[in-house]
Amino acid sequence: MLIGESYIGEGAEAAHVNVVLGERSGPVGAAWATALATPSAGHTPFVAVLIPGLPVKPMTLFVNKAAIANDEHGNLTWGAAQAGVAGGVADAVSEGIVSEADADQNLIIAAVWVNPAATDAEKVYANNRTATREALRAGAAGTPQMAEVLVARHRPFNPFYSPPAGGPEPADDGSQETAQDDGREAAGDGGRETAGGGADEGGHAQAAEPQ
Repeated sequence: MLIGESYIGEGAEAAHVNVVLGERSGPVGAAWATALATPSAGHTPFVAVLIPGLPVKPMTLFVNKAAIANDEHGNLTWGAAQAGVAGGVADAVSEGIVSEADADQNLIIAAVWVNPAATDAEKVYANNRTATREALRAGAAGTPQMAEVLVARHRPFNPFYSPPAGGPEPADDGSQETAQDDGREAAGDGGRETAGGGADEGGHAQAAEPQ
């Protein structure tokens, strides 16, 4: 089973895609079929197609993370975003990220965020195509590396939230020494990392993605 994630673009048209790829006969196949058979209000998983009647392979289940808010949002989800996801899967196969030989035996679940505030179909399409391909690339490569995760933990942020500069660091997890040689409690301010960067400029999106 491969799991990947990618966030591409800025503002309301940014794409956030999570993918799971695995065999039809395994847990991914079971989850794929179960999700297709159990839609809920505002969330109706469907098979992504390149053109009507031609589903992409590996067969890909499009799962919308944002409930359909109105007709325009629905059109962007089922139209531009679906075309982008299908194109991104096909790109991944064409580039060798996903095995063409195993395409008939594998399935993909793509959880896709389309902001209800989005209006530009071309950006939605382009961002979702790139995000889908890159999420599959990340899954195939097993990224991120744990070292990246441990560095980023000091100041996590996303396009919808950035902790204030100079804010408190996470509580000590016990992995560092807490006493000096003379027995006194180690000061908490020394050597503190503030790894950083700010939030992406896309933080002005009008609707926040659900967890």
